[in-house]
This record gives sequence, structure tokens and C-alpha cells, in this order.
Amino acid sequence: RLLDYPVDMEGQIWFLPRSLQLTGFQAYKLRVTHLYQLKQHNILASVGEDEEGINPLVKIWNLEKRDGGNPLCTRIFPAIPGTEPTVVSCLTVHENLNFMAIGFTDGSVTLNKGDITRDRHSKTQILHKGNYPVTGLAFRQAGKTTHLFVVTTENVQSYIVSGKDYPRVELDTHGCGLHCSALSDPSQDLQFIVAGDECVYLYQPDERGPCFAFEGHKLIAHWFRGYLVIVSRDRKVSPKSEFTSRDSQSSDKQILNIYDLCNKFIAYSAVFEDIVDVLAEWGSLYVLTRDGRVHALQEKDTQTKLEMLFKKNLFEMAINLAKSQHLDSDGLAQIFMQYGDHLYSKGNHDGAVQQYIRTIGKLEPSYVIRKFLDAQRIHNLTAYLQTLHRQSLANADHTTLLLNCYTKLKDSSKLEEFIKTKSETEVHFDVETAIKVLRQAGYYSHALYLAENHAHHEWYLKIQLEDIKNYQEALQYIGKLPFEQAESNMKRYGKILMHHIPEQTTQLLKGLCTDYRPSLEGRGDREAPGCRASSEEFIPIFANNPRELKAFLEHMSEVQPDSPQGIYDTLLELRLQNWAHEKDPQVKEKLHAEAISLLKSGRFCNVFDKALVLCQMHDFQDGVLYLYEQGKLFQQIMHYHMQHEQYRQVIAVCERHGEQDPSLWEQALSYFARKEEDCKEYVAAVLKHIENKNLMPPLLVVQTLAHNSTATLSVIRDYLVQKLQKQSQQIAQDELRVRRYREETTRIRQEIQELKASPKIFQKTKCSICNSALELPSVHFLCGHSFHQHCFESYSESDADCPTCLPENRKVMDMIRAQEQKRDLHDQFQHQLKCSNDSFSVIADYFGRGVFNKLTLLTDPPTARLTPSLEAGLQRDLLMHSRRGT
Repeated sequence: RLLDYPVDMEGQIWFLPRSLQLTGFQAYKLRVTHLYQLKQHNILASVGEDEEGINPLVKIWNLEKRDGGNPLCTRIFPAIPGTEPTVVSCLTVHENLNFMAIGFTDGSVTLNKGDITRDRHSKTQILHKGNYPVTGLAFRQAGKTTHLFVVTTENVQSYIVSGKDYPRVELDTHGCGLHCSALSDPSQDLQFIVAGDECVYLYQPDERGPCFAFEGHKLIAHWFRGYLVIVSRDRKVSPKSEFTSRDSQSSDKQILNIYDLCNKFIAYSAVFEDIVDVLAEWGSLYVLTRDGRVHALQEKDTQTKLEMLFKKNLFEMAINLAKSQHLDSDGLAQIFMQYGDHLYSKGNHDGAVQQYIRTIGKLEPSYVIRKFLDAQRIHNLTAYLQTLHRQSLANADHTTLLLNCYTKLKDSSKLEEFIKTKSETEVHFDVETAIKVLRQAGYYSHALYLAENHAHHEWYLKIQLEDIKNYQEALQYIGKLPFEQAESNMKRYGKILMHHIPEQTTQLLKGLCTDYRPSLEGRGDREAPGCRASSEEFIPIFANNPRELKAFLEHMSEVQPDSPQGIYDTLLELRLQNWAHEKDPQVKEKLHAEAISLLKSGRFCNVFDKALVLCQMHDFQDGVLYLYEQGKLFQQIMHYHMQHEQYRQVIAVCERHGEQDPSLWEQALSYFARKEEDCKEYVAAVLKHIENKNLMPPLLVVQTLAHNSTATLSVIRDYLVQKLQKQSQQIAQDELRVRRYREETTRIRQEIQELKASPKIFQKTKCSICNSALELPSVHFLCGHSFHQHCFESYSESDADCPTCLPENRKVMDMIRAQEQKRDLHDQFQHQLKCSNDSFSVIADYFGRGVFNKLTLLTDPPTARLTPSLEAGLQRDLLMHSRRGT
């Protein structure tokens, strides 16, 4: 970049690079009057003269291209507006190369619109005419709108040059001299700066902005990196004299002031002799004086500036400077902290806390908290902690400390304002910590408010039940909770609530275990399916409230038949307890009926033993007997009646259940036989049934009754007579059967002899299978049966056996084989028993194979018992094999 393009009276343009090696080229024949270097393009616009007289020419140079070693001149055109000759006073070019404005001493301004580097694409026209010399021009771009500021010695105006007709706005009625206007950067919103003798004015395209009262006659105004550079002298001279009497002022002392308009302070001030111009390049500011010297002004770094301000305790100015320099938040926080420490050391605690508040998020809060705790400035500490919470940077300890500050100050209004936020998303503190602190300080209502609004149900109930003892409110609150939380809290606090408000608690538990819905007003989902808790889990809550427990259990058994078994078990136990302790006969009878009804409900089939134990514990005999009967424990029923010497009930049990358990009659006979009382009636009844069912041998009956001294022969006389008569009848039947078997044996032997000695004549005319007339070929057997050959082949199992006689013959053969096998098995068993060292193992092995299983004869009644004799054993063997054959 070039430092500047000084005006040359010999028509040359000079280049001064950073190396300070001066070079140049001949641009005009006579002189160069104005130069304008674009910032974003390497394009230079110049105004000069090639001939004597007033005929200025504008030349556009492309510095990147060369023409014979010199920069390429892309365009030349005369600068005089109209036909009247006039001198150029100022020049400006828009950075987009589409606009160029030239001001003249006769008050005219020409606008060159289009590509300024080419004649073909550019158009020049007079934009402004006036009576006062033009002293400054500046383009301002805002979006798509382009404004041109025009300042003369007497007024300030703006034009919109990006549209048609170029509308004009009169901004002010006083102007400035040459070099006394400039355009600020975006930090000051691109305002047009006009430096008058009394004030410096800032303008927007449509209005005047702020003004600053800087004394002294202004010679130069320049804008550099957010700073306003003003060169002035104390002696007042009219701006118009700039065109005529500038040389007369050259010996005056001039003051260079650099103003920071944003932060309202003078950044630099110095006295120079006869300043020619102030130039900005290479990040520094250069002051060119008429004695040929160039003074470089370099801006100090931000940290150095801040340290200088710190030494002077100008913290407010340091803060404003840091903000304008866009210092990061860490740097700003450091300034705020130092400022706060300064104010704190001066005793200004209120001002210090305001600065410390601005460090929140960067400075460790404990640094500030410790200071105000030591100074016992609770009000200041409270303000700091409040801000810490509003920025959501507080932890649990900060919340505890802030709430303790409120309670120490007894500031209930601030406390309520702190905790009563509009929504949960605006909460800037740990709610649970706040509840703990408020509860500990005795602010129960505030703690309840937090717990309720932020759904800390456990804390709400803990405060209501343990601190305030407001059981009714706590119960209603539980009824509003969702199902899971209502269930868990009833398990936790159910006993306390049941102790103080049993009826309401019972009512809530009924709903919780059947069809629970939160009791919120205005709910629109009342028809939605409710939730149901396990009623069995809430039984321990009623430990000391049997009346409410009974109501709860009966309600569950009625409205919810599929309740857990524990409900019915507990209800039975409760009814039995009430029955056992009741003294009023009528009430006791009612309780008796309720207990029996519950037992008969069928809810104890799977827990028979538990129900039986409960009845036995409470001596509920009717229930015991019912359960015995349901469990088919006929022996226990019999023993119960025997223990209570209820003779008729003993007989009744035998009559009811004797078919299912025949041994009951035998036990009854033994029971009555041991009684020394006169039980002839009951013995006779038992003997009658034993005789009808053939349950016991007569000898065993006699032996059983022999234990009773009161039982005489007359008791069993009828029984013995009937048994003897039956025995006699049986003997006669057996003798008849023997005689018949002998006759049958004789007949069969004769048939065998005839079959061996005499021919057999077959006279059957029909087939024994299909009953059709016999046709050849046919098959005949010695048993007398004849068959068609095709019928025989279809039904016979072997060629040697008659299909009709085969089943009977097979039975007989099976009997014979069984007898032979039984004889062998008996001999083998006896042999093993004698030879074995462990006889019990041998017997157990045979038992396991079913050798000694009890069998029933078909000729005897189903429940009859056989006398252990050899003949009975043979009959069982025969029966076993005969049944296998069938």
C-alpha cells in the first residue's frame, strides 16, 4: 500500500511505499491538484492541468497495468461543469467504481454514474448547483441505497444517487472549510462528520445526529479506526479564508486532538507546527508538517491503555474502552473485579456489589461472598446472590445462603418474589435445597408452595405430616397425585394417616385398589381406564384399625372378586377373631354365618391348609368340619366326633362317606367297642352296615367287640346268625358247583374218548361265521363248527384253531400257564429269601414289581375283603390270568 499521493506542482504523481523509496511518473504537463485512491481496488483517480487556464482534467489510472513503464491511464475527461470555467475543490469515488463526484468552487457538483474507468459505460451530469464553494463530498452505502453527502462553506445536504431524480435533503445551514469533513466507520453508523469552528456535527442521510463542542478553528478532520482526528488552532478564522489566506496562518501552533467519541475521552493531544495533512496507513497515523517531517503516531495496545486507566482509577472509562475494543468477557470481568475491589476498599459497598454482579459467570462467587460476609453486609450479599440465581449459575450452597439471608432479614416479600416464579423453566435455583432451608427456618408455607408447584411430593407430605400435622390436606394431596406416586406415598404414610383420619384414609385406599383416578378438577378423561394397586400390600396399614380393615376387605371382596388371596385370608381371620371375642349371642350368630359364607365362597381351595389352621386357632368347629369335608378328610371328621363323643354324628359320617372310605365303619365299630357305656344301638347299626357291605370277617368282629365289657352276645347274635346262614348257603352253592364240575369233567372225558376212537360226522349246513349255506370248499373242526373256506381265511388267526372256540381255549391256556408261573415264582421267592443276607430288600423288590398287590374277586362285593388263605391266593392268581386273557 502507498502512504499517500502528494500534490505536485510539476505534474508528477509520487509513490512512497513502506520502504520509503520515493518513485513517480509524469501524469500531467502542468500540475496535479487532487488524488483519490480506492481502498478495495488498485485504481487511482486524479485531477490536474495540462494547459494554462482553468481546464482541469480527470484521469483514471490502473496501477496494476503498465504503459511504457508507467501506470495505465484508462480514461481522461474534462472536469468543468457546463461552459463556465471553475476550479475543482474536492473529489470522491465510490468503492463499487460506479459513482464519482467532483465538487467545484462555484458551488457545483458533477456526478459520474456508471463504470468510471471507461467512457463508453459512464455518464456525467450536474448533480448540484449553489452559491457557496463545495468543501467536502462522501458516499454512504446502506443496503442497495447510495447517498452522497455534500458540504459547502454554508450548508450540508444529502442526495440519493442510486435512484431516479436524485432527491435532496437539506441537513443543516452551516458548513465547514476544506479538509474538515469525513465519513465515520460502521462503529458510528457511517455518519458524515462536519467539523465547524464551534462544534463537530454528525449527520445521517436524513437528519442531523449528535454534536460535540470542540473549541478552536478546525483545519483538518479525519477518521481513523473509530477515532476522530481534529487539527485546529485557537485563532478564529472564517472557513472562507481557506481559499485565500492559508499562507498567512502557517506560522501558528496547531493542536492535534484524537477523540474517542464512543467512550467520550481524548485519546491523544499534541502541538505541531504547520501541519500539512494527517494520513492513515499501515495501521498507524502519520502527521506531515510543512518542514518536511513525517510524524508517526502508533496506537497503544488495549492492555496498555487499560493499565494507564487503572493507574488513574478511571475504571468506568476503562470499561467503556474495553467494550469498544470488543474485549472478551474474561477481560471485562477482570476489569469489573478490579473496579469492585476499588469501590470496596473505599467503603462503597453498594457500588462494589454492582461491579461484582457484572463478573458473574467468570469470577468465582466465593470470592465475592467471602468479602460481604466478613463485612456483614447482608443486603449487598443478597443482591449478589439474587443475580447469581437469575443467571442460573447458583449451586445448592448459594441457594441456602440466599434463603438464609432472606430469613435473617425477615424479608417475606422478597422471599416470596424469589420462590414464586411463573413457570418451572424460570426457576434459577435448586428447589429441593430451597425446601430444606425454608423448612429448617420455619417458613413452612413457602416450603409447601415450592414442593407443590415443583412436584416434590415427598417433601410436601413430609412437611404437612411431620411439621404442620395437617393430615386432611396431606390426604387430599395424595388423592391428586398420579397413580404410581399416590401408591408409593400411601405405603409410606398410610399408617400415620390411618391413625388420625381412618375413615378418609380407608376411602382413598378403596379407590386406589379398585379404579384410581387423580381427583383433579375439570379433568376430561374420567372415562379413561383407571389404575389399580395391589390391595394385599396395604393390609399392614390397618394393623391398629380392625373396623376399617374389615370395611376395606369386604369392599374389595365385593367389587373386585379377583382380589389377591391375602385379602380373603385376612378377612377370614378377622371374622373369626370377631366371632371368638363376641359375647352377644345374636351378633355372634351373625358373625358365624359370615365366616361360614366366606369359607363356602370357594376362595380357599388352593390355601386349604391355611384356612384350616385359622379355624382351628379360633376353635371354629363348624368351619373345621366343613373344611374336612371339602378336603375329603373323613377320618378327621370321624375323630372330631369321637373326641366329642357325638355318637349319632359318628354314625352319620359313616353313612354319608362310608361308600368313599369303607374303613370308617371299622373305626366306628372299634370306637364303640372301647366305650364302657351302653352303645348297643350304635353297635347294631354299625354291624348292620358291615354285614351288608361284607367289610369284616365275623371272627374279627367278635375279637373287636370282646374289648367292651358291656357288649353281650345278644348284641352280635343276629349278626352271627346271619353270617352263619350265609356261610351255609355258600357251602351248599359250592357243593352244587363241585358236583356240576365233576359231571362236566366226566362228559368231556367221554367226548375226548369218542373223538379218539369213533369217526366224527359233520352235519352242519350253515357257516358258523356268516350263517350262510355251506358250499365247497369248506373247513370243519372237531368241535362241531364248520366254515366257508374264504370266511375261515378271513377270520382265523391260525390254521389249527377254530375261530369260534379260540377265545375260550385261550383263557384256559392262560390259566394253566399262570398256575405254572405262579408255582415257579413262589419257589423262586422262597429260595431268594432264604439265601439273601438282606431279606427286607428281597421283599421290597417283589413289592415294587406288584407281586403282592391286593386283588378283588368278581364273585364278591366290590368292597369285600378276603381271608388270607391258600385257596384265596389261588383264586386271585386265576382271576389275574383270566382277566389278562380277556
